[in-house]
Amino acid sequence: MSHAQAVPASPLKQWWLKWRFHLNILLILVPLGFMPKYFSDAKLFRGDAGLGANVISGIQAGPYTLDLAELRDEAPREDGPAGHFKSFSASLCKACMKDVKAVYLRIGKPRSLRAAGTLFFGAPYRMGTNLPIPPRTKPDAQIWITLEGWDGSMHQASVPLAQASPATVAWLEKQGGKK
Repeated sequence: MSHAQAVPASPLKQWWLKWRFHLNILLILVPLGFMPKYFSDAKLFRGDAGLGANVISGIQAGPYTLDLAELRDEAPREDGPAGHFKSFSASLCKACMKDVKAVYLRIGKPRSLRAAGTLFFGAPYRMGTNLPIPPRTKPDAQIWITLEGWDGSMHQASVPLAQASPATVAWLEKQGGKK
């Protein structure tokens, strides 16, 4: 009677049997390293962290008042061929929430309501928009806020870009007028 000899395990199998526990622990620990950023982003988007960075309170546009903030204190993000965008959030005053139909944001003074800029979306106490930042924007540019009332009225206010988003101004100066 012949006995079948056991084939020795391959080096890969031996390595797996020895290290599988440690690799599984690593699979649990690596995502934990990303949890603080996840929770800070969730807090920001829920509104628990306020409107964002560099909040400008009490901007008066006609009879309406709003607060404006950049969502994060960082340079504009590139979005493919569309260019660079900067996220802003805004909040209308409680008294004017029912009277304002739309809020727009734009770099440079709009010529008309048709060219008012990007539209804010969301609840009136926490609206958001992504503002396109043209590469040739001057660091001393103004951000224009246009509010359209339900009665058809249009009110505007401007804020220096340097006050609304110092990170964007630093990014523009670093770009140096590149196309």
